Amino acid sequence: MTYLDNAATTFPKPECVYREMDDISRNYAVNAGRGSYKAAQKAVKVIDDTRAALLKLFNAEGIADVVLTASVTQALNIVLAGLGLKEGSMVYISPYEHNAVVRTLHMLQKEAGFTVKEMPLTKGLEIDLGRLEFEFAQNHPSVVVSTAVSNVTGYVLPIGDIFQSAKKYDAVTITDAAQAAGLIKMDVRDLKADILCFAGHKTLYGPFGIAGFVMKKDVELKQTFAGGTGSHSLSPEMPQNAPERFEAGSCNIVAVKGLYAALGALEQEEHYRKIKEITEYAINALEVVPGISILGRTKGQLGIISFVADGYSSDEIGKILDEEYDIAVRTGYHCAPLIHKHLKDEPYEGTVRIGLGYFNTEENIDKLAEALISL
Repeated sequence: MTYLDNAATTFPKPECVYREMDDISRNYAVNAGRGSYKAAQKAVKVIDDTRAALLKLFNAEGIADVVLTASVTQALNIVLAGLGLKEGSMVYISPYEHNAVVRTLHMLQKEAGFTVKEMPLTKGLEIDLGRLEFEFAQNHPSVVVSTAVSNVTGYVLPIGDIFQSAKKYDAVTITDAAQAAGLIKMDVRDLKADILCFAGHKTLYGPFGIAGFVMKKDVELKQTFAGGTGSHSLSPEMPQNAPERFEAGSCNIVAVKGLYAALGALEQEEHYRKIKEITEYAINALEVVPGISILGRTKGQLGIISFVADGYSSDEIGKILDEEYDIAVRTGYHCAPLIHKHLKDEPYEGTVRIGLGYFNTEENIDKLAEALISL
C-alpha cells in the first residue's frame, strides 16, 4: 500500500514506538498511580517522563501542566466545556477548525447562548489579520480558538499574530496543534497560547489512544467529569490540582509509552525539512496533471494537499486509487465544515486529500501522479 493519509494518522510509526509498546505490554502494563509495587512505580515514571518531554517540546516548563486524554477531541471537549462560556461571551474561531471545535462549541452554545464568530479570510484564503484586528476592537474576544495547521489544505495559520491581537483584550487563547505538534515549532510562550491541544497519533508519530493539552497554570477550567484518580479516594471531591483533576480513570500506559518513544524518535527540524520538501514536490507533480485542480493553495503550505478532478466526485477518485493502484487517500469533507464553503468543492462532494508523512518518498508521489494521469 502507498499510504498518503497521514493527516488522519501517521503510518507507519518509528520502529522504536512498536518496540517500546511491546515491551511495556509484556512487562509492566499495570495501573499507574494505583499501587506502590515496583511495576506500578515504573509505569508512573513513564507518565512523568512523558509529561516532562511534552513540556520541553512546547517550551512550557514551569508555566504549564500537561493533561493526558484519550484523544485530542476529548481534550478539546474538556477545555471548551471547562471555560464556563455564558451569554455575552464572544468566541472567535478560524474557518479552518475541525468538528472537534465546531461541534463542541455548537453543543455548548445551545445551552449557554454565547456568540461564535468566524475569523475573516483574504481572497487567498489566509487569515485577514487587519480585518480581524478591527473585529476584535468592535467585538472584544473572550476566547480565541485557532488550529495551527489546516487538516484540509495544509495552511499554516499565523496563530502567533492572532493570539497577540487577542491578548490585548485578555482573551483566552487555544490552539489545536493536532497537525502541527512535532512538525513545526510550537512555543507556547512566543505564541501567547494559553492552552495547546495535541494528538499523539498524528505529527507526533505516536499511537492511537493518547493525546492531551498543555495548559498554563493561571488558566482556570471547571471540572466536566469525575471519577477515580488513585488519590484522596475517601473524598467525593476530585483532587483540585492539575493535572489530576482532569484525569479521572485509568491511564492508557501502553499508549503513553508509545508516545514517549515517538517524542525521542524524530528531530523536529529534520522532520519539518522533509515534509516541506515532499509537499513542494507533490504540488509540482499534481499541478501538471490534466484535469486536476489543487484547492486552497497558500504560501508555506505544509504536509497536506486537497485537490479535485474534472468529471469525478472525490469519492470516485479515492476508490479508483485504492482498488486499481493500492494508494490510500482521504476523500470528502474531512470533518472541517467551515472551510469547504470557501473552497466551493460541493460539486465534487469535497476534496481528495493527501497527507504526507516522514516516511513518504518522491516515488510515492510519482505513483499518485501517474495514476491520476491515467484517469
